Amino acid sequence: MTKQESPAAMEERKIDTLDVSPRFTEHDAVRLNRMFRGSSTQEMLKGVIEGSLAGDVATVSSFGAESVVLLHLLAEVDRNIPVLFLETGKHFAETIEYRDAVVERLGLTNLQVLTPDEADLAKKDETGLRWSYDPDGCCEIRKVKPLEKALANFDASVTGRKSFQSATRANLPRFEVDTSDAAGRLKINPLIDWSAEDIAAYLEEHNLPRHPLVARGFPSIGCEPCTHKVAPGEDPRSGRWKGWDKTECGIHKPGEEPFL
Repeated sequence: MTKQESPAAMEERKIDTLDVSPRFTEHDAVRLNRMFRGSSTQEMLKGVIEGSLAGDVATVSSFGAESVVLLHLLAEVDRNIPVLFLETGKHFAETIEYRDAVVERLGLTNLQVLTPDEADLAKKDETGLRWSYDPDGCCEIRKVKPLEKALANFDASVTGRKSFQSATRANLPRFEVDTSDAAGRLKINPLIDWSAEDIAAYLEEHNLPRHPLVARGFPSIGCEPCTHKVAPGEDPRSGRWKGWDKTECGIHKPGEEPFL
């Protein structure tokens, strides 16, 4: 005859059970999109961060052409928000200099520099030239894996994606669930409905520093080997991975239809 557990023992077993359910669901994303419908970007960020509506939040920044706008908006709410920067080892020297200048100018106090795993580099990119024949594999080692590891400590990430940047970003909402794994992190896109004119006006209004490569014809800036100049009128991201059937590094998945 099986011995029946006492209520106290059953309760103890319940407490020990790990909750592996996602942090956020599509329903949560829909609720937040509705909650902040009609709110300004500033009101939305203030409500989410100060109201702890998204749990532990970090922002992922490339310190690229327009990154300073989002960083300034976030610094206005909380200068200690974690800012995750992927040091791929392939950045333009100008990007590293610009990163340090922006951090100082905005008074950001929690820059976290993420680097690739040394064993991964030695095994899969010993020559450092993987970008030239397998850009997806290079991004996986130098961006996707380090960020995946870092984001495990957060409930939500804030991105600088904007709908005008490319067709794959045209219909994204402010709030969506990160589909990179089953953790159910929230992905927040505060600038998704900003136009290029909005960005330019904000930079001017707040006298924010521009990435030096913008004036040299680089409207979207990533790693040096995979970033090219863009001709006037071209898609701002057309200079990224030029000649390859690739539009994203893998941190964001292209072509996803979010649940609205």
